[in-house]
Amino acid sequence: MKIRRFIFYKILNWKIIGDTNFPKKCVIIAAPHTHWIDFFIAIFARSLFKKKNVSFIGKKELFKFPLKYFLKWLGGIPVDRGSYSNTVDSIAQIFNQKDTFILGISPEGTRKKVDKWKTGFYYIAKKTKVPVICAALDFENKKIIISKPYQLTEDIDKDIHELRSFFNGIKGKIPEYS
Repeated sequence: MKIRRFIFYKILNWKIIGDTNFPKKCVIIAAPHTHWIDFFIAIFARSLFKKKNVSFIGKKELFKFPLKYFLKWLGGIPVDRGSYSNTVDSIAQIFNQKDTFILGISPEGTRKKVDKWKTGFYYIAKKTKVPVICAALDFENKKIIISKPYQLTEDIDKDIHELRSFFNGIKGKIPEYS
């Protein structure tokens, strides 16, 4: 643990701002997702959290040899992006079967700039009645900024607006995709 802290904080010069003592069950949305390195920064930061068992979903195409076993070891869950409702139901079922389950998702669903987020994270959190926590990957200032838990309402537009506003001004690794 001390070596990881030293590497993350001193060599890589990153900081984690906010409370990482997450609820037993929650969805963490990490953004902006602009480069493949985001994944490794997030995985490295996860190892420093109080609750290290943060899982993530990824397109099923990534879960092939030789990456398959490595990604699963890291907590990866393969999903078929063409089967939207099945993904939400499958992930909700995992939440309901476990006492503790934390899921990290990129709401953009891609590394490119998007005007509209994918809403799978929203429907997973709604279906399982868990809070959403924002994790901003601020490459400009080398900070991961963690929000307080946000409990969703019945107004998806309001909720998405509130959640997106947390990321205002945050620049990803490739700023023009932020």
